[in-house]
Amino acid sequence: MKKFVIRFILFISAVGCFSGISAQQGTSGAKSGSVKTIIVDAGHGGNDAGAKGLQTTEAAINLQVARKLATALRNQLKGINILETRTSSALPGGLTNAVAANRYRADFANRSNGDLFISLHCNAAGRRPGGWYIKKVIGRTRHTKTVTVGRGKKRRKVKKTYYVNKYEDVWVENKARGTETYIWAVGKNEQKVNSMKNIDDEDKDYYNEETGDGADNPPLPDVNDPAERVRMLIYAQNYFRKSYSLASLVEKNFIADGRLSRGVQQRNHKGIWVLQATGMPSILVEMGFISNKEDEAYLISSEGQEAIVNSILSAVKTYIEKYSTTVPGSLALVSKAE
Repeated sequence: MKKFVIRFILFISAVGCFSGISAQQGTSGAKSGSVKTIIVDAGHGGNDAGAKGLQTTEAAINLQVARKLATALRNQLKGINILETRTSSALPGGLTNAVAANRYRADFANRSNGDLFISLHCNAAGRRPGGWYIKKVIGRTRHTKTVTVGRGKKRRKVKKTYYVNKYEDVWVENKARGTETYIWAVGKNEQKVNSMKNIDDEDKDYYNEETGDGADNPPLPDVNDPAERVRMLIYAQNYFRKSYSLASLVEKNFIADGRLSRGVQQRNHKGIWVLQATGMPSILVEMGFISNKEDEAYLISSEGQEAIVNSILSAVKTYIEKYSTTVPGSLALVSKAE
C-alpha cells in the first residue's frame, strides 16, 4: 500500500510538472527545441519493390524523389544534418528482409538523434495499375425449349421460355488518385512509447537478433514507474502535434500545386514501424497513386518530382520557423527574399 501511495504521488507530481512545462511553452511560443537532424527515408527497395505501376515501381520513384529532397534540404538548410536511410536501389542497412529493413530505418533515425523523420511512398489501389476489364451485362436474348412435364397419363411436352444474358468486356479505369500524408494515431501513443523504448511484447527479442546482447545500449526507463510513463506519453503526444503540423503543411502545399489531396491520415497499425518506432515527429508522405495512369506519369516526370520536393521543402521550412529555437542562416535569408 505504501509503495502504491508513493507511486501515485510521483504520478501526480509528473503530471503537474509537465503541465507546467507545457503551459510555459504555450505562453512563450510553440518553439521547444532545435531541428539539427532530418532523416529522409525512401520507402521499400531491394527485393521489396512496393506497389507497381504501368511503367515503374514504387521503390524506384521513392528513391528518386528522396535523393532530390535530401539534396534540396542540404542546399536550403545549411547547418542542419540531412541523413538518408538508403541512397541506392537496395534495402537499407545491407538487409534483404523488408520487415527487418523497416525496423532498421526507425533504429537508424533514433540512433542518429533525428529531430524530424520524412518517409516517402506511393499509394496504390484497385485490381491492376491503370485499370482492368470486367464482364458487364448489356442485355439478354429470349430462347425457348421443349420440356416434359407431368407424370403418367398427364405427361406432356410443353415449350418453356428462358433468357440468356449478353455480356461485354468493359474497361474500368483505376481512378484512385491524389496525395495523403500519414502520422501515427494519437490514440496509439502508448504503442509508440513501447516501440521507441524497444519493449513491445511481440517484438522485444527482435533487436537482440540485429544488434547483439545489447550490452552497449543505455538502460531503458522503467515503464512501470508512473512518473516515467507520464513523461514518455507526454513526449509521444508532443510528437503527434508536431507530426500533424508538418503533415498539414505538406498537404496544404500539394493543394496549392493543384494536386488532389486526401488530407492527413492517422495510421495505427503496428506494422507501420517507421511511424510507430521513431522517437521524433514523423510523417509518411504518399506522393500519389502509382496505380493511376495520370498520377504515375506525374510521379516519374522531372516536373512532378520537382514540385513534390518543393512542396515538402517549403513545409519543412515553415515547420522549422514555427518549432525550432534555432533557424539556419540560409533559411532566414531565403525567408526574407520571399
